[in-house]
Amino acid sequence: MNEAVKTGSDGLRLLENIGVRLTVEVGRAELTIRDLLRLSEGSVIELDRLAGDPLDVLVNGTLIAKGEVVMVGERFGIRFGQIVDPEKRAETL
Repeated sequence: MNEAVKTGSDGLRLLENIGVRLTVEVGRAELTIRDLLRLSEGSVIELDRLAGDPLDVLVNGTLIAKGEVVMVGERFGIRFGQIVDPEKRAETL
C-alpha cells in the first residue's frame, strides 16, 4: 500500500470520534425584546422561509447541505437533498 494513502487513511480515523454539533434550521426571524417578552403559549412567529423550502443543515455553524424533514419510525429525521460544495464551505470559515 502506498505510504501517503496509508497516512491519509490513518489521519481520517483519528478524526472519526470527534464530536460535532449538527443543527437543522427551519428559518429565522428578527424581533424586539418587547415582542419576545409578549410571546405566550400559542404565539406564532413568521419565519423568513416559505412552507416547503429546503431546510439548512449546519455542522458547527457551517452550512453543509439543504434537506427536508422525514419520519423515521416515530422520530423526525432529515433527508439531505443538496450537499454544499466543499470549496464553498471552506470560503465561509
